[in-house]
Amino acid sequence: MSAKGNYEAVIGLEVHAEMLTDSKMFCGCRVVDSVEAAPNTAVCPVCLGMPGMLPVINSRAIDYALRVALALNCEVQLHNIFARKNYFYPDLPKAYQISQYELPLARHGWLDIELPDGDVKRIRIRRVHMEEDTGKLTHLETGGSLVDYNRSGVPLLEIVTEPDVRSGEEARIFTSNVRQILRYLGVNSGDMEKGVLRVEPNISIRPLGSYILGTRTELKNLNSFRALADGTDFEIKRQSAVLDAGEEVVQETRGWHDTRRVTFSQRVKEEADDYRYFAEPDLPPLQLDEIWIEEIKAALPELPGAKIRRYRETLGLSNYDAGVLAEDRLVAEFFDAAVDAGGDPKTMANWMINDLFALMNEHKQSIDQVNVSPAGLVELGELVAGQSVNSSTAVKVLAEMYTTGQTPGAIVARRGLAQISDEAELAKIVTQILSDHPSEVADYEAGNEKLKGWFVGQVMRATRGQANPTLVNQLLDEQLAA
Repeated sequence: MSAKGNYEAVIGLEVHAEMLTDSKMFCGCRVVDSVEAAPNTAVCPVCLGMPGMLPVINSRAIDYALRVALALNCEVQLHNIFARKNYFYPDLPKAYQISQYELPLARHGWLDIELPDGDVKRIRIRRVHMEEDTGKLTHLETGGSLVDYNRSGVPLLEIVTEPDVRSGEEARIFTSNVRQILRYLGVNSGDMEKGVLRVEPNISIRPLGSYILGTRTELKNLNSFRALADGTDFEIKRQSAVLDAGEEVVQETRGWHDTRRVTFSQRVKEEADDYRYFAEPDLPPLQLDEIWIEEIKAALPELPGAKIRRYRETLGLSNYDAGVLAEDRLVAEFFDAAVDAGGDPKTMANWMINDLFALMNEHKQSIDQVNVSPAGLVELGELVAGQSVNSSTAVKVLAEMYTTGQTPGAIVARRGLAQISDEAELAKIVTQILSDHPSEVADYEAGNEKLKGWFVGQVMRATRGQANPTLVNQLLDEQLAA
């Protein structure tokens, strides 16, 4: 037995993602927002489990599932079957769930994640399989429960990892990366608060140096990355304390209390045999076409990890800038279009992260709703680089581009915002400013060099912010030294 507290966590993750299809997995019912739609309004005899109703496979769901499996470097199985997973719970109207078990859609994949210290760790994917979602239970404080079957039958993708995760932070990073891939592929919105993306860590601990797996618990009700990280770490500490007290960890399903920040017991954890899996008799084996799989693989977009590496290694962006721009696929496509249009990568990154994002937040809009085009942002950058406008004026021009959709050149010409770079004209203004403020000049000459910035501000005010700041600083240095 190891010394107190000298344990290693062994964690496997189950990520459940609702797929963004128009209809459910095995029937024609529409998929609705489970939070906003009225309860039990998107149901039919099939997803309600009425006797004699037969399921039909949703081909779009298979297409989406294959996209994810290929993006996670999995081996797609051309022959796979659906199975019945039997258990009794009010959110399961048929008393079984159509899922996959022995012959899932794909196996043996992997995803590399970058840890906070810069190391890259490979998390192996055991399986990717399809199933139908269950209904949604609401437990009343006054007693009793309500069930909404709108979610019952929604196409669900389950991604199961090998027990390669070692901490709550690693669980958070992996799930965050998976969420990003799902959103890039257009198969899931990534909205954990609405339950369309759920993750359940299976957690055990063992003495350091041991290869024997400990008794595991499974955490439920994790609706955020913070809950995933904190709940996992709490459970690791709880199990360590149990073993240190000479007791045994009980295999069970535990919930996470988001307010108290603790886990609590829900029910004894089932084993696979308890579900009595057997082949779904109402669905034929699924035989996939190799040509179809190759077409899906060829159509995959550049994924976030590869995009971040390209931004850093080829375009010279910082880790932070590359990560921010690659977070959302549409943002990344806007940035790529700007670079393809001739924009300097670092300049475009700065304009987007520091200024365009601020306008988007102010107007509560996404990148596909803005009036600014990638080519327009490139033109704005060129106006600054060519000293046609200074940086402060360019920020104002961008704000007007955002609201009007006009090009920066047109805005500058219409409003007379061109930068003043005439040396003789600026020299006169500098002379006048210094003449009007003799006491400040005397203080500067006495050693208060911070006043130089104040003089620059006076010149910029006199020129409505259009003076060339580099030339203004040069002229001030000359006249103050005279």
